[in-house]
Amino acid sequence: MGMLFVFDRTTGRPVYGMEERAVPQSVVPGEETSATQPFPVKPPPLAKTSFRKEDVYTKTPEHGSFCKALVEEQHLVNGGPFTPFPLEGNAITYPSTLGGGNWSGVSVDPKLGYVFTNIMNLAQWGHMEKKADPKTGEVTYARTAAFGGNYARFWDPSNHIPCQEPPFGELVAVNTSTGDIAWRAPLGIVEELEARGVHNTGALNLGGSIATASGLVFIAATNDNRIRAFESKTGKELWAGKIDAVGQSTPVTYMGRDGRQYVVIMAGGGSYWGAPAGDALVAFALPVK
Repeated sequence: MGMLFVFDRTTGRPVYGMEERAVPQSVVPGEETSATQPFPVKPPPLAKTSFRKEDVYTKTPEHGSFCKALVEEQHLVNGGPFTPFPLEGNAITYPSTLGGGNWSGVSVDPKLGYVFTNIMNLAQWGHMEKKADPKTGEVTYARTAAFGGNYARFWDPSNHIPCQEPPFGELVAVNTSTGDIAWRAPLGIVEELEARGVHNTGALNLGGSIATASGLVFIAATNDNRIRAFESKTGKELWAGKIDAVGQSTPVTYMGRDGRQYVVIMAGGGSYWGAPAGDALVAFALPVK
């Protein structure tokens, strides 16, 4: 859901507080949704959890026109976090099954007391469609959309660029001493937009990060086929290296027999979200002095 919950591991109690908040309810016959859902008091959501029409992408005219038309023609509405799909019209929900925090997990710098995680701002849209079993007549409901099927993402399927304003992907650091967000930085680029002068957009990403004792956070994950190093304390991007495919995994680091530190990533990400597939194990190290 794009939210970070922090618990005391010996007692199970929320470290920064947690509260139940009212959320939108389902109108699907026979479906009962909880009147409330748990939200952490701190930190605030790390990823986008709601949508307004003012949030529609505007950075380039062609993509902006596609996104505006999608919102208007499909009558996309959003009631905040946990918005359910309706029977009439269409809802837009953040995050989608490809949004928020995903399977990436977190990495930690115990010296700084920072927790790092990458997020993706990507929504899903659609409605619930009534279906009847032709043999039994039993009625069920399934999510669907005018295009994109059960998993209609809030993007242009021809280029996989999301339809809300960037950043599309970010690396976020949370200060465990306070529960506040210490910094957030765009993670990745969109080559097509970079070529048109649109920078710092972040990119769609799936994969984890690793923090090192030298004050760096290494992460691949982005569908621009790169691995990057960020400064742990500030979030400044220090380096980026091209890899063969999306690094949908967590980097590994080790000291080689030659005394150099290596950073290794499995670049084998799938091609279903705007990046070429691959099958490579890639290692990086500083040059020999």
